Amino acid sequence: MPSAYNENRVPLAERMRPQKLEEVIGQDDIIGDGKILTEIVKKGEPVNLIFWGPPGTGKTTLARILAKEYKADFIELSAVTSGKKDIEAVVERAKQNWNLKVRTVLFVDEIHRFNKAQQDAFLPHVESGLIILIGATTENPSFEVISPLLSRSRVVIVSPLSKDDIKKVLDRAIKAEKAAKKVTKKAIDYLAELSGGDARSALGDLELALSLAPKVDENIVKEAAGRKVPGYDKSGDKHYDNISAFIKSMRGGDVDATLYYLARMVEAGEDPKFIARRMVIFASEDISLAGNGALNLAVSAFEAVERVGMPEGGIVLSHVAVVLAKCKKCRDTIDAWYKAKDLAHKSMGLPVPTHLRNAPTKLMKDLGFGKGQKWEAGFHLDKSYLPDEIKNQKIFIETPRK
Repeated sequence: MPSAYNENRVPLAERMRPQKLEEVIGQDDIIGDGKILTEIVKKGEPVNLIFWGPPGTGKTTLARILAKEYKADFIELSAVTSGKKDIEAVVERAKQNWNLKVRTVLFVDEIHRFNKAQQDAFLPHVESGLIILIGATTENPSFEVISPLLSRSRVVIVSPLSKDDIKKVLDRAIKAEKAAKKVTKKAIDYLAELSGGDARSALGDLELALSLAPKVDENIVKEAAGRKVPGYDKSGDKHYDNISAFIKSMRGGDVDATLYYLARMVEAGEDPKFIARRMVIFASEDISLAGNGALNLAVSAFEAVERVGMPEGGIVLSHVAVVLAKCKKCRDTIDAWYKAKDLAHKSMGLPVPTHLRNAPTKLMKDLGFGKGQKWEAGFHLDKSYLPDEIKNQKIFIETPRK
């Protein structure tokens, strides 16, 4: 019988947390000879850092390791639960450390959750060197961290772990738990597959699986992991990354990739109307004159999704996405639109030619307003329709198509 699960026990993920940079798995772009974190440690000069990466990739671990290397007092705050009083307490503690000639490293998890005023509160203390700030965020710091704080920090991308990296993490944990004979290779592979690059998630699933049965196979892993919810925040980077990949796949005519990214968004619970709106834009922007029926089809898809709902709306989206991906592409109209807007912006003060103006009064007719115009179908005046100053400008250029 498996031993009872002890809720008070330190979680496996915490026990397996690396204590040195060389113990960290899967961050070869930032750790190693000549890489940023290794060089910072070698020089012994602390740097304000913003770790940007998905959950379970080691952002907190790296902050703790750096603080240890700096021989600094490590203070950890979560922006979700901390407020003004917590920040004030940190500053007071940092001042005491300063007097004792001890460095203070403040790690702020989910720093993007702090509002502008809260982030502003750190600025003078970061500038003075009183606090060495290490922030962690899953969101793009360009949008979520205030510019003054960002300019005083180095942004370090912490990458998702590969499947092989996760397997190394699991193997290390299994060895530490003396459970090599209890876990099958297929179970390890499945755990790594389910993790989505999140080491903490993989170790949590492993720990629960070990508590459920004396022998962990794929079925036990399924029971422990349950149905995994895709790591997808509809207001975060993954939202924008996936729709960007979807659009670019349609633009490139890759039907398989188009369907794959569509499925990822639908499975993650993305608003189907958001997807349909982007398809409407794509039909006009990227297909345009090469397939005049594409816009109508995309609009119909939006209306169908709105009326039918999900999950059946996914069928409509997939149908139209395939059509849009397979269509010939043409950007003549969107290119012309951008040129027209730019030209209009630069020449907004130019008067409309008098022969194109309305002439509702005799005085206006006498002044030449509307002169030469005839109310005939297809009538063309042998004068420029643009103001004289820009009459030679060519805005719409049609690309020859086979």
